[in-house]
Amino acid sequence: MTDMIPPDETKGSNMSTRNPFARRALNAFFYLLTTAICEVEADALARVPPRGPLILVSNHVNALEIPVLVPRLGGRPVSGFFASYRLESRWMRWLLTTYGGIPVQRGAPDAKALRSSAERIQAGDIFALAPEGTRSRDGILGRGRAGVVVLALETGAPVLPVVHHGDAHWQQNLKRLRRTPFRIEVGTPFRLNSRGEKVNRTLRQAMLAEVMAQMAALLPEQFRGQHAAGAARAPRYLDFLR
Repeated sequence: MTDMIPPDETKGSNMSTRNPFARRALNAFFYLLTTAICEVEADALARVPPRGPLILVSNHVNALEIPVLVPRLGGRPVSGFFASYRLESRWMRWLLTTYGGIPVQRGAPDAKALRSSAERIQAGDIFALAPEGTRSRDGILGRGRAGVVVLALETGAPVLPVVHHGDAHWQQNLKRLRRTPFRIEVGTPFRLNSRGEKVNRTLRQAMLAEVMAQMAALLPEQFRGQHAAGAARAPRYLDFLR
């Protein structure tokens, strides 16, 4: 799988073919591979609900995170957006089809992709989103995009922040035959609540800021970036689930 892009920044079509046996085989392969090259601390993933609609929001540092995270989510089906140019590779096309990804192109809103993602969520998938929309590479949480807010309000699904840190230099470590620390942190699930206010661009941005702040609060201080102040404030538009 590859870059996860918010639906309000994309345009594309759905790709719905999935092979459960192939998905299980890929999960096993990626689990073994990432265990060999990383020291994964994933105990916090026990807090991920075992069933039911869920939007998982994560920071996006590099290509390592998806093969680490997906096989460790209890075997649950995981969907997400990916850049449509990845379909040019036969291997990537098969891989993304197996995982049930939804291809999108940058540049325009995509109602069809949004509908497809909502259907996946309502069917009980974990739908994984990286609100940053692009890799940070240095691990510092960047600016978010409001696609996650649109999707959460559309589906009413709970949102769960799952972040990771320690892996920004995994390629250099691999060259030196060193295993990379990969620390996973899981927050408290919540639903977005407009409090009766009109849902417009201003409100969506306010909600997005609170979503990003929940992610930042799970990261070490040096990785919180522009969201550090928000991580210390009580949110207005989030209803936490216990």
